[in-house]
Amino acid sequence: MMNWEQLLSAKRWGSVREAAQDAEEARSEFQRDYDRLIFSSPFRRLQNKTQVFPLPGSIFVHNRLTHSLEVASVGRSLGRIFYNQLKKSNPEIDRQLPLVSEVGNIVASACLAHDLGNPAFGHSGESAISHYFEEGDGKVYRKELRDAEWQDLIRFEGNANAFRILTHSFKGKGQGSFSLTYSTLAAIAKYPCASITGHDKSWIHKKKYGFFQAEEAGFRELAERLGLIADAGEHLAYRRHPLVFLVEAADDICYNIIDLEDAHRLKILSYPEVESLLLPVCDDDRLAGRLAGIEDSEARVGLLRAKAISRLIGECSEVFFEAQEALLRGDYNFALIDQVKEPYLSALKKIKEVSRKQIYNHSTVVQIEVAGYKVIGGLLEEFIPAYLNEKKTSYQRKLVDLMPRQFYTDESDTYTKIMSVLDFVSGMTDLYAVELYSRIRGTSFPSLA
Repeated sequence: MMNWEQLLSAKRWGSVREAAQDAEEARSEFQRDYDRLIFSSPFRRLQNKTQVFPLPGSIFVHNRLTHSLEVASVGRSLGRIFYNQLKKSNPEIDRQLPLVSEVGNIVASACLAHDLGNPAFGHSGESAISHYFEEGDGKVYRKELRDAEWQDLIRFEGNANAFRILTHSFKGKGQGSFSLTYSTLAAIAKYPCASITGHDKSWIHKKKYGFFQAEEAGFRELAERLGLIADAGEHLAYRRHPLVFLVEAADDICYNIIDLEDAHRLKILSYPEVESLLLPVCDDDRLAGRLAGIEDSEARVGLLRAKAISRLIGECSEVFFEAQEALLRGDYNFALIDQVKEPYLSALKKIKEVSRKQIYNHSTVVQIEVAGYKVIGGLLEEFIPAYLNEKKTSYQRKLVDLMPRQFYTDESDTYTKIMSVLDFVSGMTDLYAVELYSRIRGTSFPSLA
């Protein structure tokens, strides 16, 4: 059984001591987590990474950065509501759990970082990396890797990559990692298991995986410190930190609702279609009258979006609070959004059905996925053999010179060297990946201006 006293920890990654909060400080330790993420380069690069639709020409749609900010806003509300519910049921909770009032800040920070490890072009980029090793030129490295290391590569996972970005000490970067608190790091880990254990659809915590072999020892120390429940078995896996469910819910709420708003802006869905999908989620008898008084269709969609998100925040909060015992036992096996009551559950199922058919399979979305697949795969075909080859050609030496020194490693094993190249390629923005791919293929040239 997990317990909140142990699960809420201000100990920082890489520090030997738990941080002590000074009452005179302007920010709590978990607010510091949030600020460190906001001001970081990996977070800023999310502004040029695709969310769903191709990045804008004249029409603005969400990118990974705006999505992450919105998820953090929803996550903070979910965490704050949970704290208020605890305090209402137990007025002594602040004395018993001094850090419980920070749950909103922990969840918001984790939400900010939840997409940090996604490569350019999103899931298409993940698939391209996996394909390179499983079916492409990267197959030649199979014999040099352990089974668990190979699984990291043929099932490349943005969630595991986020944990690596947040904890890995890159060359020349001093301490290197973000030194986030243990609780924030654990709240990011949707799938707290190794790649060789993951992809078990029967358990929510093992649908994918959450750390590479390179970070396994670090994740073990994190999990044991926080008292996460370990699965029985040969390979490392833990039950989720309960706050992961709030981070996941914030993400689910945002993309289910906001993708409709983007689709309307791009004229993929008409206003009547969006209204018919969102009104049942809002469940507000007075809303139709308010909408009738608004002339601009984007403003009407904005109101529907706000009301729908607010409703789902309340519903998911209730599910989470009522499921506390199962969450702490580690046997809660559902996404919160899939457990909301009717009529919201049926309305969400309809939204998912329409989104899958009309949004995620729209030609512009498919085109960017296909293009991203070729770009990421093409970069790996160039950089992996160039970096791993001990007797580099002149061309390969020039290629390696294009990699920033922070991605170099002093280790000589194949797995570590491959991960170094993946750090470089997966961190690229969509635009930079396309430009670099075009230049090394000789189809475009850098500007001399």
